Amino acid sequence: MQITDPDDLKRIKAYIDAVEWRFAKTMPEIPHYYTVLSWRPDLQDDFFHFVNYIHTHGYMAEFEGKDYKYLNVDGHKYWTMDWPLEETTLINRAEIVTEPS
Repeated sequence: MQITDPDDLKRIKAYIDAVEWRFAKTMPEIPHYYTVLSWRPDLQDDFFHFVNYIHTHGYMAEFEGKDYKYLNVDGHKYWTMDWPLEETTLINRAEIVTEPS
């Protein structure tokens, strides 16, 4: 799923660029990064806008037997682990890797 609304895309990209993304050291076999709401409480509205967009417009995919909603933006896929929206505290991201043909 692509972000079709230019205002949503601009807001989400601005949030992505403004926050810190830390490598998930506890899962090096599944390389991904995460950001936490509490690291940038000043961007809370943008955080929840992004989370809501993932859950409203994302696509379902399975990971280790569980389904998650993902959203692709600029070569990365983004997802959250928590739901409902008010309980979400972090966003994950991983590089989209395509298998060689």
